[in-house]
Amino acid sequence: MNKFLVLALLSATASARTEIRRPGLSATRAPLMKLRGGAAAAPTKVVESSVIQAILTQVAKEVSSANTSPAKFLGFVGAFCNWFLGLSAVLDSLKLGPEVIALPMTLAMLAYSLLFSRWAGWDVTPKNYILSASHMFNVAAQANQLRRVITYKLKTQPGAKAEVTQLALKAAAVVAVVTAYTLAAPSLITKMPAGSFLASKGGPFTIHPWPPVTKLFLSAASLADLHKPTSKISLAQYGALTLTGFIFSFYGLFVTPINYPLTGVNIILFLSSLWHLTRKIISLISPLPVVTKGGKPGPKPAMKK
Repeated sequence: MNKFLVLALLSATASARTEIRRPGLSATRAPLMKLRGGAAAAPTKVVESSVIQAILTQVAKEVSSANTSPAKFLGFVGAFCNWFLGLSAVLDSLKLGPEVIALPMTLAMLAYSLLFSRWAGWDVTPKNYILSASHMFNVAAQANQLRRVITYKLKTQPGAKAEVTQLALKAAAVVAVVTAYTLAAPSLITKMPAGSFLASKGGPFTIHPWPPVTKLFLSAASLADLHKPTSKISLAQYGALTLTGFIFSFYGLFVTPINYPLTGVNIILFLSSLWHLTRKIISLISPLPVVTKGGKPGPKPAMKK
């Protein structure tokens, strides 16, 4: 559980090293400040309008150019399907109790979507705002699931308060370490051997290797409990995970820079999620036989015509 918490916090700050540049905003602001005595309100409205317009323009571009290259096509389809991750969490929060929420998987989901939202929206080519937005939505949905499971544990499990307090202290320590790493990364990458992986645009001092790591932890959370009761398997969640794992197994081969780790971890995610999804579907199609008072299995329920 601690590993998932560390990864969730890592993803929240690891991307801070890359500056977000919005071409045109600073250039637009200077002339506007000179208009009508330099009123402060006018530049703010123009800047906000420019940001919104830039987002809408990028989304329209992604839709219109979805079939112009394999990267854009897979990214568009994957972004569309990725919305099911957040939607499955919302559906589970409405239909299932908090006792079925797997805390490791929830933390891994948070780490995964926190980091991928930044990666897809700012740091990869071609940019994928639809995918980035789907991850932002999933962050909100998983945060709600995290709230529900922690509240449930505090109400029903003795000693849960002390456990939550310890997690909070560890979280503070992790934030301090990750912040130091994030601030040091730009200078560290310049000291790496020229031409090496450590000094490359896809190396560990950039954001690119870390999204695959978070997806690996999604698979780890699934593989760690291969025989969990099917009653605690979310059909919606594992259906979404299986689908996104399948699509992004191909997507990582077409982005720039090519992300082989992303392809590898998505293959693992696809297979591990498919295992749970198959078990859940089989349990729904073939219900368990009725058990008699003597402990012996009785006849299976008759199928209704």
